[in-house]
Amino acid sequence: MIIAYQVSRRRACQTLPMHRSAVYYKPHRRDQTLLAMRMREIAYTRIRYGYRRIEIMLRREGFTDNHKRVRRVYCELGLNLRTKRPRRNRSAQHRVERVELCRAQQVWSMDFVADQLFDGRKFRILTIVDNFAKKCPGLLADQHIKGADVVAFLEMAVQRERAVPERIQVDNGSEFISKELDRWAYENKVVLDFSRPGKPTDNPYIESFNGKFRDECLSVNWFTSLNDVRQKIEDWRNEYIGFRPHYSLSGLTPLEFLALKENMPETLLLD
Repeated sequence: MIIAYQVSRRRACQTLPMHRSAVYYKPHRRDQTLLAMRMREIAYTRIRYGYRRIEIMLRREGFTDNHKRVRRVYCELGLNLRTKRPRRNRSAQHRVERVELCRAQQVWSMDFVADQLFDGRKFRILTIVDNFAKKCPGLLADQHIKGADVVAFLEMAVQRERAVPERIQVDNGSEFISKELDRWAYENKVVLDFSRPGKPTDNPYIESFNGKFRDECLSVNWFTSLNDVRQKIEDWRNEYIGFRPHYSLSGLTPLEFLALKENMPETLLLD
């Protein structure tokens, strides 16, 4: 209207009608160079981190930007991951009643993950996770893992954690139904909670852990030998329990969560 009829801004705003502040307003945008640079560094070193986990890490470093700005910059930089996971159908009721998690060392979960070296040789990894604190007591990598190896590794994990779990959730693999593991569980008064065949949702904690383990470690590393595998998965385990923020723990690491639980147990009421 100003250009077509050669009128002033005031006259054009009175005619429309429209407040003059909308014409003179100039949005002020903060310099986000430092924020964008740090977000890009985090995203490139930890490629499976989304903007929420990056926001937690930024807050640790002193950034005060809220989640909306972090998400906007995250998308502007093209860092958003387009990985859609298939929805799972709701499973039927569990074969046994699941216990309510209220403390660490109450329920562990175990499973196997398979991968291969650079030359095609395959290996397996025994994964263990504490369902309550999300802490990983250990990862065992070898080409062949038998029931006796599982028992020996459990003994080492128990000594490391200085506690024996009350229950261990496992599937029906040959290593978990072996006589060696059954005898160890009987002698240590541990309940072996087997999931139903073909129902991985009976053991969701280890399935979630295995997904993160594969995305953040196995899929981003090139393994040259079994020793290389053991070193890299142990480095990732230390980062997982001591550095990586967890949504289910309100952004804390498992070690921070356990320390807070020990000092102020009445304040930790997780949803």
